[in-house]
Amino acid sequence: MRVLLVNMPWSPIDLPSLALGILKRSVDEHVQDATCEVLHANLEFTDWITSRTEFTAEDYEYYALSSYFLGCGDWVFSSALYDDPEWREPEFVEVMSSKLRRARMRMTRELHRVVPEFVAEVARKVVELRPDVVGFTSTFQQNTAALAAARQIKRLAPHVVTVMGGANCDAEQGAAVHRNFPFVDYVVRGEGEDAFPRLLTALRDGDPAAAASIPGLCHRAAGSAHTANPMPSGPLPPAAILPPDYSGYFERLAASVARGWVEPKLVVEGARGCWWGEKHHCTFCGLNGSFMEFRSKSPDTFYREIMELAERHQVLDMYVVDNILDMRYLSTVLPRIVDSGYDLRMHIEIKANMRRPQLQVLADAGLIYVQPGIESLNSRVLDLMDKGVSGCQNVRMLRDAAETGLSVSWNYLHGFPGETAEDYEPVIRQLPALEHLNPPVDLSARIAIERFSPYFKRPELGFTGLRPEEHYLFTYALPESELHDLAYVFQAPERGIGEPTVTLLNDGIAAWKKHHADARLTHTDLGERIVLVSRRASFAWRTMQLTDPLHTALFRLLDQPHTVVALHRKLTSADDTPDGAGPAPHDLEALLEEWVARGIVFTDAGQYVHIAPAAVNQDLLRLDYMRHLHRRTASDDGSGPEADARAGAAVGVEAGAVPAPS
Repeated sequence: MRVLLVNMPWSPIDLPSLALGILKRSVDEHVQDATCEVLHANLEFTDWITSRTEFTAEDYEYYALSSYFLGCGDWVFSSALYDDPEWREPEFVEVMSSKLRRARMRMTRELHRVVPEFVAEVARKVVELRPDVVGFTSTFQQNTAALAAARQIKRLAPHVVTVMGGANCDAEQGAAVHRNFPFVDYVVRGEGEDAFPRLLTALRDGDPAAAASIPGLCHRAAGSAHTANPMPSGPLPPAAILPPDYSGYFERLAASVARGWVEPKLVVEGARGCWWGEKHHCTFCGLNGSFMEFRSKSPDTFYREIMELAERHQVLDMYVVDNILDMRYLSTVLPRIVDSGYDLRMHIEIKANMRRPQLQVLADAGLIYVQPGIESLNSRVLDLMDKGVSGCQNVRMLRDAAETGLSVSWNYLHGFPGETAEDYEPVIRQLPALEHLNPPVDLSARIAIERFSPYFKRPELGFTGLRPEEHYLFTYALPESELHDLAYVFQAPERGIGEPTVTLLNDGIAAWKKHHADARLTHTDLGERIVLVSRRASFAWRTMQLTDPLHTALFRLLDQPHTVVALHRKLTSADDTPDGAGPAPHDLEALLEEWVARGIVFTDAGQYVHIAPAAVNQDLLRLDYMRHLHRRTASDDGSGPEADARAGAAVGVEAGAVPAPS
């Protein structure tokens, strides 16, 4: 049996397909007398389209990632799916003209007209390889491209068995695909490592009854009736999650024009599901589909997979696809990576309440890019999301990431039922103070309603009358009832803040992004005093010294979020504080508000946290330069602009203090 797995556009070109890598290994290991290869049709498309148009790397990234919620990538290939180079073009133009730049609209329409020729070429190439079974993965904006190719292959070679799977085929989505597109013989719903080899074995043995018993499988019984088997009762155990086989990807990339566009990365997987989502499913999150249950590979297994992939492919950049880090790996896998001598550069999603020592472990292991799922800096809005963190904890994450050298990728979201302008106004006022920390990757976005999310499944949370997003209507020739099962993103009445507040928020974020590269705020703790250095557009001061013992003690406590009550209790109960000698609560609150005004402290929901990453030049400390500087400035009473300037030079830019990552 010859099996061909196809990775159609718009799969990212800098990553091999994890899904197909796992399926290739599962076929090789579990299906006797079967051979399995992967056709990297996304790279084939890159070479094909660049020979015909002025298509660029930025264009590919737009259709693969940036335009997901607009559906542009899927609409491009709908012309091939329906054999019509002008398929619903007037509808597309009418709806999208206000959402796309003129050049992007022109490129999208041009691609829409030419891609049927590419799909025909891919189908001919597939048939020439003489496979018995062709499998397509469909995730994000691969659906119409995969369907179009399956249709053409079936037209050229009706005997070839076509199979689809992937995130776009989970649960009712997969049933809708199979029900509406008869050229797809089978749809594998859910995790494919078990189901796909079982299907191939049944096909090889001519045993339709065996296929009919596979959980989650969509198939056609006698008389071409669509049948969808019940979904699996539970997820695969971690021991059944195979490592991927990326044979052929790096060789094909090396021969592609895309090699000049990207630095390839390995995709690795340690866990599936979400341990936080098992207890508190974030209201807007549709990830994990049918199975939220968290399960992870053993530390030895995951470490071995990472090392073997790096050694085999000689690639050090890795994208960890886990929805959330298994905290066990902090004390097991990551220290072994540190000791391995491999200079890995890794990206992973983490919980935003991780502490600085934990972040340091990540940084030491090469996880220089983290996605902590921050989403907001206001505690009340975060509660509406069921995120389990506070606004001050999220700001602390940004500060500690800057200090440990981690680059944070995060989004700002709005549009939650129950949020108000009053939730956003204090945060907007404080955004200029945060410009030295990693800004959101883009402006704030109104949440999308995703299938499998609590907002989709529980209308009592605030969203009713959901309809498929508008782009599905001009992409597929299906009634809305079928689109409701096929779609992943849904349109709903806007909730939460109005446009005036959105505009203020996005103006603040835009300024943050503009000033970030030049902004700076750091502190150096010299024992008897703390020196702060600032270079931020909205603050005139450049250096500040905290010399009062109360002030230095307070600043150190603000390393973690505290309320005024907690700060007062800790300051008045300190061993070196006489009874009754501590600050009065109202004086303490006044000082904190002064620090908020000067941009060294962030406040939200009654908590305060300082926002100045530590920056100490260790070489100067070893040379005892700081102590010498302290003696000099002390002789000048340690005050005044001259002393501030000298202290700023010592711990600032001239001293080589580490800036926040850009």
